[in-house]
Amino acid sequence: MEVNEAAPKYYPKMSPFEFLQWERQQEVKHEYFDGEIFAMVGASMNHNRISSNLLGRTWNHLHGTSCNIYGSDLRISVKWRNSYFYTDAVIVCGEPEFDDEKIKDTLKNPVVIFEILSSSEDVGKKLMYYMQIQSLKQYIIIDSTKINVRVITRRMEEGTWKFSELMMPEERLFIEPIDLWISVADLYEGVNL
Repeated sequence: MEVNEAAPKYYPKMSPFEFLQWERQQEVKHEYFDGEIFAMVGASMNHNRISSNLLGRTWNHLHGTSCNIYGSDLRISVKWRNSYFYTDAVIVCGEPEFDDEKIKDTLKNPVVIFEILSSSEDVGKKLMYYMQIQSLKQYIIIDSTKINVRVITRRMEEGTWKFSELMMPEERLFIEPIDLWISVADLYEGVNL
């Protein structure tokens, strides 16, 4: 998902609680970056095709396990900075944990987060936020305008993050927490670059 640059630049200041109450009533999605609100826009055909390829291949692999993959409608909570984001896909292993167990729309324990970029949006800011989520083991960024997959993996034993990049169709993406290999060619199948 991308931030909508054409959306209003000003939203009234809201607390995280007020934002969640307000956002649940909106027709479009909004992200909350440490007090700032940004409207989200729809995605391109390439973006949607990559998402379908990813969701289909991952769901088949996870079927019958304790892990599940979810699409772009679950909000992710980053308590470290009282922020909320939408991802393009998220994997949860075990029981999902939510900010509000009655509403169950704001996830606290993602294991893998996927972002599919439709432009040169800034992922650096989100990366710093996501790295604070204790359950997160991998953050995968897929470019929909060219073959480029960035993989950021937490090395728990060392307390560090490993960065790698895939740029060739014959390379393979390893989604480590669920022990799944997906070829870059499969991720981009049917995508017009």
